[in-house]
Amino acid sequence: MEKENLLFTPFHVGCLRLKNRITMTPMHLGYANREGAVTELMLAHYREMATSGAALIVVENAGIAPSGLGSPLMLRADSDSFVEGLTQLSRAIHDAGAVAFLQLNHAGRYAYGNDRLAPSPVPFRDVIPREMSQEEIRLTVDAFAAAAVRTKEAGFDGVELHGGAGYLLAQFLSPRTNMREDDYGGSGERRMRFPLEVFERVKAAVGDYLIGYRFIVDEFLPRGLNAEGTLPFANELASRGVAYLSTMVGVLESFQLPACAELNRIEGGQSPYAAIIKEKIQGTPVITAGRIQTPETAEMILREGRADLIGLARILFADPLWPKKAAGEIAHPIVPCTPTCTLCTRRAFAPKPAMCSRWERDRRRAFLEDLGEEETDAE
Repeated sequence: MEKENLLFTPFHVGCLRLKNRITMTPMHLGYANREGAVTELMLAHYREMATSGAALIVVENAGIAPSGLGSPLMLRADSDSFVEGLTQLSRAIHDAGAVAFLQLNHAGRYAYGNDRLAPSPVPFRDVIPREMSQEEIRLTVDAFAAAAVRTKEAGFDGVELHGGAGYLLAQFLSPRTNMREDDYGGSGERRMRFPLEVFERVKAAVGDYLIGYRFIVDEFLPRGLNAEGTLPFANELASRGVAYLSTMVGVLESFQLPACAELNRIEGGQSPYAAIIKEKIQGTPVITAGRIQTPETAEMILREGRADLIGLARILFADPLWPKKAAGEIAHPIVPCTPTCTLCTRRAFAPKPAMCSRWERDRRRAFLEDLGEEETDAE
């Protein structure tokens, strides 16, 4: 008897029934406008991602406060004025047949302005952030909750808190970036306090609503977080009813270092870190991402119990037909994301709207023409 293909079996996240195990994990593209509002380009992109066949689409990080914006082209959810555009975005995803979550973020010491807030004044790219006062901590907790309420009002099925990549929630958790001597620093238990307050405040504000968490397992840096330090935090989130843990490794300072860079070029290279969390945290769905290029790799990860759900980001950006090709609905081969290519990332951090070198030439040319740019050899 032929084995059932787990990748295309339904799966429940809380009260939501996902039609398969494929999720689109968040990827900053710089498709918002300079005010942080939803654009036609963003609507078209997420409509395409939802049409792909992926069950769950998690929209890229939306800023919860002006102090926490990581890019001039970052989506925002820090004012009621953004709700209308976010409603259009959730509707576009739903109309294409997918579940929609919105990821909320504060960049902390990674913010693009010079007046940056952080748990401690640990420099990043020659800018020393300002240590947050307890009043600023309280206001930031409230800002996360207010943005989550807007997310719910905008019709999203859930919200994801961005505790990965070394952003503010992870900065408080990490002994490398949190050197405080008050109740928010010191022991692992006290370093958890801020992200747990954010989770609880969001939960209180949105009531019966799903809250996922982008979860960093290992920073890949000396004195940074590793699985030994993050497992207790995963336990805390699970005990408080987190909808899922979307695991990742690395931060902005380590992504380009040899160990982390090489891991991220390996197909499914991050899945062993997801497996560490899944083994210890029973009953909470775990998502793994990280260059899962082929359906065979995705199936193996699920069968070996390393994760419950498969996350695709750049893979889906390179080939939005990946799920349908994997399901056999389309006979053409999958277009792989090139492991050594950084075009999408370079453009997003330029900051310019991201594009993919694997798109067909006509699509790339039309994309740049719409932006008023000319194609170069690098693109």
